[in-house]
This record gives sequence, structure tokens and C-alpha cells, in this order.
Amino acid sequence: EEMGDKGVLGNTITYCAAISACEKGGQWQRALQLMEHMHEKGVPANTITYSAAISACEKGRKWQKALQLMEEMRETGVPANTITYNAAISACEKGRQWQRALQLMEEM
Repeated sequence: EEMGDKGVLGNTITYCAAISACEKGGQWQRALQLMEHMHEKGVPANTITYSAAISACEKGRKWQKALQLMEEMRETGVPANTITYNAAISACEKGRQWQRALQLMEEM
């Protein structure tokens, strides 16, 4: 928000950095807000962006949201990588969703 107030436009790289910082700081809600803000501004998300957001969900024990983000990736054609899958599987594990975790492992 501050960047926008100062006339600095966010791009995929700046959003990735901010979402990663939120993930590392345990701010999963803020990470998801930034993802939403990206979509609103028409800034394309990439694998790294989604991976950071899914990892933030994992740390926040929000396995459902992590799986929603995985589905969003499929729908928008953004490829998942090992880091993405590991974060989603870990989110399922923390949510005691072992069957979903196994499904993700099979997808890899």
C-alpha cells in the first residue's frame, strides 16, 4: 500500500518478496491478502508466488486454503514444483489430512 501511495507499482517480483516475508514471519493472512491484491491489480502470480503463499498457509495450519491455492494454480496454468508440493503436503499433514497428502504425492 505504501509503495502504491508513493507511485511505485508492484510487479510479480515485489509481490513474491512481500509474500515470502509474510510467510517467514508467520503472517499467513497478510500473505493471502497480498495474493488477492495481486489478482485485483492484474499482476500475474508465478510458481514462486504460489509456493510462498502455500507455505504461509502450511505454517498457519490452513490446509484447506493451501489446497485451494493448488487448485487455482491448475486452473490458471501455473506449474507446481517440488517446493509447492512439499508445502501443500506439509499443510495437509499438519491438518491430519493424510489421504489428501497421499493424493498430492501421487500427482507429483
